[in-house]
Amino acid sequence: MQKVFLSFIFIALFSTTSWAQNKSNSEVIVSGKIQDKDTKTPLEYATVVLKSNIPGKLATGGITNENGEFNFSVETGTYTVSFEYIGFKTQAVADKIITKDINFGITYLSEDAQALGEVEIIAEKTTVEIKLDKKIYNVGKDLTVRGGTVSDVLDNIPSVSVDVEGNVALRGNDNVRILINGKPSGLVGLNSSEALRQLPAESIERVEVITSPSARYDAEGTGGILNIILKRSKLQGLNGAITANAGYAPAAGLSGNINYRTGNINIFNTTGYSYREVPGQSTTSNRYFNKDYDANGILIADNPDTYLDESSEYDRIRKGFNTNFGVEWYVDDSASLTTSVFYRNNDNESNTANTVQRFDENRNLTSTSLRLDPELEDDKTIQYALNFDKRFNDSGHKLTFDFQYEDTQENENSLVNTNGLISEKVGNLEDQQRILLQTDYVLPIGEKSQFELGYRGNFNNTTTDYSVAFLDTDTNTFESSSDLTNVFKYREYLTAVYTQFGSKIGKFSYLLGLRLENTQITLDQPTSGDFSKKDYTGLFPTVNLSYQLTEKESVTLAYSRRLRRPWSFFLNPFPSRSSITNVFQGNPDLDPSYSGQVDLGYIKRFGKFTFDTSAYYAHATDVFNFISYDSGNTVLIEGEQVPVINRGPINLSTEDRLGFEFTLGYRASKKWNINGNFNFFQNETEGITPNGLDLSNKSTSWFARINNKYTLPGGVESQTQLFYRGPSEDAQNTREGSFSTNLAFSKDVFNERASISFNVSDLFNSRKRVQTTTTPTFYAESEFQWRERSFNLSFTYRFNQQKNRQERQRNSNGGGEEFEG
Repeated sequence: MQKVFLSFIFIALFSTTSWAQNKSNSEVIVSGKIQDKDTKTPLEYATVVLKSNIPGKLATGGITNENGEFNFSVETGTYTVSFEYIGFKTQAVADKIITKDINFGITYLSEDAQALGEVEIIAEKTTVEIKLDKKIYNVGKDLTVRGGTVSDVLDNIPSVSVDVEGNVALRGNDNVRILINGKPSGLVGLNSSEALRQLPAESIERVEVITSPSARYDAEGTGGILNIILKRSKLQGLNGAITANAGYAPAAGLSGNINYRTGNINIFNTTGYSYREVPGQSTTSNRYFNKDYDANGILIADNPDTYLDESSEYDRIRKGFNTNFGVEWYVDDSASLTTSVFYRNNDNESNTANTVQRFDENRNLTSTSLRLDPELEDDKTIQYALNFDKRFNDSGHKLTFDFQYEDTQENENSLVNTNGLISEKVGNLEDQQRILLQTDYVLPIGEKSQFELGYRGNFNNTTTDYSVAFLDTDTNTFESSSDLTNVFKYREYLTAVYTQFGSKIGKFSYLLGLRLENTQITLDQPTSGDFSKKDYTGLFPTVNLSYQLTEKESVTLAYSRRLRRPWSFFLNPFPSRSSITNVFQGNPDLDPSYSGQVDLGYIKRFGKFTFDTSAYYAHATDVFNFISYDSGNTVLIEGEQVPVINRGPINLSTEDRLGFEFTLGYRASKKWNINGNFNFFQNETEGITPNGLDLSNKSTSWFARINNKYTLPGGVESQTQLFYRGPSEDAQNTREGSFSTNLAFSKDVFNERASISFNVSDLFNSRKRVQTTTTPTFYAESEFQWRERSFNLSFTYRFNQQKNRQERQRNSNGGGEEFEG
């Protein structure tokens, strides 16, 4: 299957249609037709590969059009001719002597069995590849995300969910490692949720969902890994695409990709600019139990309860520019060197109006305070990357090397206005430098086995300079707060070596791996003089097994050991506040959480249905829990002292996570395709806080997604997505279920060189988080909506990337790029 897929890419992107050129005297015409053996329907984009019997000569060939026909010119000679299509058995003719024009007639291909640990499900232009250690979702024509962001794309991937605050979860677990092109990247930024909301959806080629990562990947991420692969064309000549979009709430954007390939040089660039306004809101009602206890926990004063209502209106403006420029040099037929530079500049505004109302025990209003927080944020990232790839032969024997350096700065400043007076200045400057070194060696052993050995080093230095200054009304000057102002330096050096071995024995496939990771963390707080180090080393075995029951049915079993490292934000002990009554504070004593997880999967294709399901279990220790508690401090609002609520992470004892999911796809016809995804998960946590608060809890939740695509009359494609997140509960919080709907329409125009799309996100404006929080000292009800319903209209134009690529010219030497077997 790998050969088929790679040859398809090679032929489709490089070698098609020398037909537009004048034939030389040594060239002849090769033609014919390829059809599905069962349905007798033409196979569009099927490939015809002609591999010369002369050693070292590059392969050539062509692809079929919408009628399954192919027609291209080749030099005379002796070839092995292969007729290939993804998901179908290859037909080959060896030692075919071609000295004159030849028509192969109709070639019939039948569906193929699974390759090594791999099945492919074809669904219109969007495909899913299921491999031993991951599922690959090719984004294709997902209408609901056109003109949207990467965050929108992820929210449409089965097993993945994005909550109202932009936090990404995989099967309900929010500890997800997000990679770009297989590596940590500045595209994600310091604030991954915000960065993913600003990258254009059109920049994505596919998303790899890795629930049981092999030893090749970092051990970070107890929920798994999402690897986002960006588009990069290798078509011969000049080609590209441009997308413009506009919408409401006011939004506009322009993005495009361009590629120029000539000879052994490939130059590529992807650039985008976006502007969007993101209105949102939140409300919180607090009831404080004003009871006092002595050191033995005996009630000594039962004061009347008091109430506080807090509401916030968010008016956000997100302006972002990003560009990625690179050059790929094919040193020879077996080696390539790629260099790239990525630059991102986001200019954001967030105007928050925070109203606090204080009530007595009879719910009589006693005071009101209005806090305006106009925040300006400037984020910049520059990243340099270098990749070297050496293939020793066509069997997969190769060596790769990667180097990456990036510098990210995030600068936030605000002048807080309280009741009409500027009373507070807040600044936060975060600077991060990261270096990545990685090398990987793959050695095939026989035809069905493979050995791999690699090294990876991640070196991260982050400095956070947080300052708060209050207005001194006597001197009319701002004075820095020693309780809040601080500098926090965080250093994380990770070194890892790994090895894995995979093989296929009959219908049984396996991939066994072992990874050794060492992490060294330094916490330096010059403001307070505190300094500490953490050093931990761990072994992380991985096992991925697959058994092919029939050609259309297989079972997989996987085990992996993972960990969750605390982010620098979780470790910073100085408080940062979204309001004067709610404060987040990190915990420098936080330790990593380790987990072992087992995953059992099953997939079956029958008729027009595809059924994919898995059950999983994970046991974790030293689990992170974010708890809310009365800090014991108060803040003066309109002459009254109001309690300050703190929220922060702690390590609890253990967590057991059990769940299952299934995806059912039904392709009724060429015009109608529907699929649904259901995830159920249960968490059981046991643990007691240092002050004796028992947070043991057992919670159950689920989410479901239905995606329906139908082609209306006139060639208008429609897509409807329904998503429901079930209610959930933990030791302190109870969340209600939420429902949302996305709707989209698209029409190809200009002979399929362009598309126009219209979509509605959150059609019923119902995507909200509603929860209650209960602690011994207070009770709170809250509602939060990050983004209101939005509309978007987009237009995409493709030049030299149209559907029928049979007029693509070959390169000057008459061949295409060599493809891997």
